[in-house]
Amino acid sequence: MHRFGLSKSKIAAFEQCPKRLWLSVHRSDLGEQDDGANARIAAGEEVGAIARALLPSGVMVEAEPDLSAAIATTQALLNNGHDQPIFEATLQHDGVLVRIDVLEPDGGRWRMSEVKSSTKAKDYHLGDLATQLWVALQAGVPVSSAAIRHIDSSFVLEREGEFDGLFADTDLTAEINPIVASRGDVILAARATLMGTEPAIAPGPHCDAPFACEFYAYCHAALPAGPEWPVTVLPNGGGKRWIERGIDDLFSVDSGALTNAMHQRVHRATVSGEAYHDVDGAREALAGWAFPRNWLDFETIAFAVPRWIGTRPYQQVPFQFSAHVEEANGTIQHREFLSLDGTDPRRPCAEALVAMLPPAGAIIGYNASFEKGRVLELADAFPDLGNQLRDIANRMVDLLPVTRANWYHRDQRGRWSIKAVLPTIAAELDYNELEVRDGGQAQKAYVEAIAPETTDSRRAAIDAALRAYCERDTEAMIVLTRRLCTSVQESEI
Repeated sequence: MHRFGLSKSKIAAFEQCPKRLWLSVHRSDLGEQDDGANARIAAGEEVGAIARALLPSGVMVEAEPDLSAAIATTQALLNNGHDQPIFEATLQHDGVLVRIDVLEPDGGRWRMSEVKSSTKAKDYHLGDLATQLWVALQAGVPVSSAAIRHIDSSFVLEREGEFDGLFADTDLTAEINPIVASRGDVILAARATLMGTEPAIAPGPHCDAPFACEFYAYCHAALPAGPEWPVTVLPNGGGKRWIERGIDDLFSVDSGALTNAMHQRVHRATVSGEAYHDVDGAREALAGWAFPRNWLDFETIAFAVPRWIGTRPYQQVPFQFSAHVEEANGTIQHREFLSLDGTDPRRPCAEALVAMLPPAGAIIGYNASFEKGRVLELADAFPDLGNQLRDIANRMVDLLPVTRANWYHRDQRGRWSIKAVLPTIAAELDYNELEVRDGGQAQKAYVEAIAPETTDSRRAAIDAALRAYCERDTEAMIVLTRRLCTSVQESEI
């Protein structure tokens, strides 16, 4: 028996970075899981359960009381002429153990499928699938094909609980055969890594690809401090060519060598410490935005497995919006919608938009293409409201490009999201004081709120937190716009 057992995930960790594998076995306490890990695991479990339910004659191999029992159960099924699907088939060869999501009989052989919650097969799936196939073949299982069973993004839920057509298979047998052929060498190298001392591997692009490594903080802690203003703050990958030349400090870049106007602006503001602010440009850009101005922001939820009739996998379904309606005389009314009862929120959201937004005036978003897309989806879903919703979509304008063109403070560090800009122009609107502080947390809060086990008091607290967060987003747009159109001299009056 090998001292260090290997699995699909451990071999994947080795191929990303040998140090990651070593640390995961010898110093797992140094790892830090990201906030979204649990949500991804839950989504994967839900997708896997549905994939199994679509094969009702299948048999689950339980790891009870342990994985040795699962290996024995799998072997018994394979040896005794079992001719129905097998779930979590557990196989082992040369100290490498795998659990295959689905084995389906195929005329004396077996089709192997790994179930993924993604909408297509991805490059990093090849290694995982190759490990599974290598173990299966070495264990004597006749495999006819190996595929990734992924979600079909064109699927639309037509009847509750009916998911025929949710999955599509991408056969990768031909692509992974060369990888399978060299799998034994990879396993030997992984095992040698585990037998040695901690590998001396410097951090690099592999720390984030194909996954963010849980040991990122540990590996980077020993690095010497980099420049306060690295060239990577140049937007759209503008720092790459300077890093290739051995320059990592933006202060060391010759401004005359910058040919991109935005890069010149970012460099100038960073080196001087003075914000770029084109008041006239902002006023001109906003001059045509008719009153009443309607400042709009959505919060959405995107389930891997659609929950409501007429929705697709990963469709961004709006469950909340905040709207500040500003009249030409400066008066502002706040209007909002929030659904936390777990039912399809689209129809009540669409009705609230039509009822709450005035029939005239600009509809303003930040990165407004997102809001516009949601409104048009609602228009398609509810034809009786279609004309009014399309009118709302047609009146939409975008504050993001106006901000990008007319404001930059070096503390934005090359970013123009509203949460990057706001502290530099209206620090009093602080998101850190809120329970919900970003869109990811809003989605997490929504899922918690609609869960059956959530208490009424907790649901009420989530309701208040979501309302405060979404309202802050639209309030922030108003304040940001006013500051963009106000010079320093005017603000001091």
